[in-house]
Amino acid sequence: MSNQLSAMLGAWHKDRTGTEWVLGTVYKTEGSAYRKAGAMMMINGRGEQFGLLSGGCLEADIIRNARRAMVSEKTVKLVYDGNDEDDLSFRLGVGCGGTVYIMLQPVNVQNDLGLADLYAALHNRQSGFYCQQIEQPGGYFSETPNVVGHHAHMEGAAGEERLVTPIRPEPHILLVGGGLDARPVVHIAREMGWQVSLADPRPANARAEHFSNVAAIFRTLDHDLASYVNTNRVDAAILMSHSIPIDGKALSILASSSVRHVSALGPAHRFEQVLGEAGLARAQLPFSVQSPAGLPLGGELPESIALSMLAGIHQALHALYAKADVPVMVRAAE
Repeated sequence: MSNQLSAMLGAWHKDRTGTEWVLGTVYKTEGSAYRKAGAMMMINGRGEQFGLLSGGCLEADIIRNARRAMVSEKTVKLVYDGNDEDDLSFRLGVGCGGTVYIMLQPVNVQNDLGLADLYAALHNRQSGFYCQQIEQPGGYFSETPNVVGHHAHMEGAAGEERLVTPIRPEPHILLVGGGLDARPVVHIAREMGWQVSLADPRPANARAEHFSNVAAIFRTLDHDLASYVNTNRVDAAILMSHSIPIDGKALSILASSSVRHVSALGPAHRFEQVLGEAGLARAQLPFSVQSPAGLPLGGELPESIALSMLAGIHQALHALYAKADVPVMVRAAE
């Protein structure tokens, strides 16, 4: 199962009345830590966990303490100090050496901590902020079209502090081309919890039996595809049809869309041909372009190329979010 927040909340939402639940959150760290402030996980009354708050070394103790939160119906706070030889985290072999502050908040019908709204927002691919009260069991989601930054931060006076975590849906990528080399791209992307859609007008490609886990398959490159890209807030695209006319047509559609990054398979001079086919100049493109696609990781097999291209998209999107990473004030809880 994916560790993406939407997948974790999906597990909770599906069984939210069938058992007890606790939301675990890292609300502060000092020094090195595997997960940073804003990291979340869900734990249920069966001892099942969804997500991670460490590299896996603290989870057993976190789950044990989650039972305390369920029984008491009160928030339980934990501190794991990797520098203290007497601390449990040191004895568990936590390698980062920092200090991690975690809160375990009971989730129930009377107070779902705003998780239903957060789940709905992610399902609808909406961005915003999730605010959690530190001293009181409260939380809410505030929708914001364009979230600035990607780091969680604390706000409020002592005793009334809240953790404000930027929320974005998992990346959604469009593959233009559904040949054999697209299969490992889809497989790896889905393993990471990303959404994937395909577009390929050729009947022999992008067959549903080979891509059963994609969000959508388009057989025409037209207004419907452009509308889908904008409505579903597709983040990035890979031009990998091995056909300059197909890639060119797709690029002309993407040039007037909300896509933020495009990777183009093949050498740099091939992308110039794609630009010519689309009737565009590079300066006209409203998104970042990586051509050749991917990071230079080495390897020639389709799986290696898929890893390289997805790594390039991961880096590009992270850079876009981090470029303006500053704290943003949001409205106070009502």
